[in-house]
Amino acid sequence: MAEIGRINTLRVIKQLDFGVYLDGGGLGEILMPIRYVPETCAIDDQLEVFVYRDSEDRLVATTEQPFAMVGEFALLKAVSVNKFGAFMAWGLMKDLLVPFPEQKPRMEEGKLYVVRIYIDEDSQRIVGSARLDGFLHRESEDEFEAGEAVNLFIANRTDLGYQVIVDHSHWGMLHNNEVPKGLKRGENIAGFVKNIRDDGRIDLCLHLRPSEKTDEIAQMVIYKLKGKDGFIALTDKSSPDDIHAMFGISKGMYKKAVGALYKKKLITLENDGIRLI
Repeated sequence: MAEIGRINTLRVIKQLDFGVYLDGGGLGEILMPIRYVPETCAIDDQLEVFVYRDSEDRLVATTEQPFAMVGEFALLKAVSVNKFGAFMAWGLMKDLLVPFPEQKPRMEEGKLYVVRIYIDEDSQRIVGSARLDGFLHRESEDEFEAGEAVNLFIANRTDLGYQVIVDHSHWGMLHNNEVPKGLKRGENIAGFVKNIRDDGRIDLCLHLRPSEKTDEIAQMVIYKLKGKDGFIALTDKSSPDDIHAMFGISKGMYKKAVGALYKKKLITLENDGIRLI
């Protein structure tokens, strides 16, 4: 069955002048307006689409991809405010509503806010919330362990460092001494759990000790591959800047990790990148 607020691969079952209908399984037929339909589209084609509800509560599909899916976080700009709430630009033609009760503080047009994307239970529409604590845990209860590779979303800058969201589920802290250069609010980067403190709070880092690095960086590469459909367009001929931009590590460290994964037959080496087996 198709999932609202996610990317789905759906089959074309009808073609009409104004678009095509896709098989949404238990959600029924889902309209894809003609402006998104590929020129060569035919019955039984499989299309990758994002599914959401339009302003008339109809399920629709689009080839556009939002900046974040349901269950994820993004730094979004408020493009308008009216009696219903703030509307955020998030990569689709239809802006994302953040209702007034979900704002903290009251949003202003033109400003950026960290927002969590979710489905409102009453309307079944995709909306946003800036009340992040309602979606995140501050303590880890055996969900993470030291050395584990995780995704980090940079939420806020503090005097101590950066308050980050770990794997879209927990608050964590990336201290200033763990950051070799400035990070941007709204960035998604790869990192590691450095320590779980006695109170359950999560301390994070971008690099591990040299004795741990090859194996842990290899784990980070696997994590990144899984998040990119099993392929990364980086090779041993890629520039050090491109490698650092994706992983925050040197080219030499990346090549060692890739070599270890290749020897374990976990990846294949292709002309334009690496692929997860």
